[in-house]
Amino acid sequence: MHNIIVFASGGGTNTQAIINHFKNSTLARVALIVCNKPGAGVLNIAQTENIPYLLIDKKSFYQTLLLEQLSDYRPSLIVLAGFLWKIPESLIHAFPNKIINIHPALLPKYGGPGMYGQKVHQAVLNAHEKESGITIHFVNEHYDSGATILQAHCPVLAHDDEHTLATRIHTLEHFYFPLVIEFLIRQV
Repeated sequence: MHNIIVFASGGGTNTQAIINHFKNSTLARVALIVCNKPGAGVLNIAQTENIPYLLIDKKSFYQTLLLEQLSDYRPSLIVLAGFLWKIPESLIHAFPNKIINIHPALLPKYGGPGMYGQKVHQAVLNAHEKESGITIHFVNEHYDSGATILQAHCPVLAHDDEHTLATRIHTLEHFYFPLVIEFLIRQV
């Protein structure tokens, strides 16, 4: 059984999609959820699904203890599902090619520091793009610049606002993210 560790900062809809995908699997399971926001919805999901979680702060995020705690789970993959902090190089080096992220746009456009969630969708709309989508990529030392694993596209419609575009993007995320995770785990 492969262990997946999910890092999340918000409501946890992608985390729930991943949990649901692997719920009855003999291949993998979500073994730990790491969160940096007290009161985040993803913590409720962890409790409901009986999945252990770690609540971290900036200080603990950069300490060796976190690396040791993560290593204890022997993760096959670490998945960033709406996690807003830059991953320390110590974690990237400890888990080479085992940390992936999902971004709500077609990178390299609309990525980098401060580009997340509604800010990305608003930037896409302000630029009058005809399409948007998601990018699932490996994590490296720089925001949103690791090797692309998969991109999925959707149209940007004339009547879209950031909420309607976000809904279309979430549909792509919830469908493709668990499938990509399963694909990568099968390669281990």
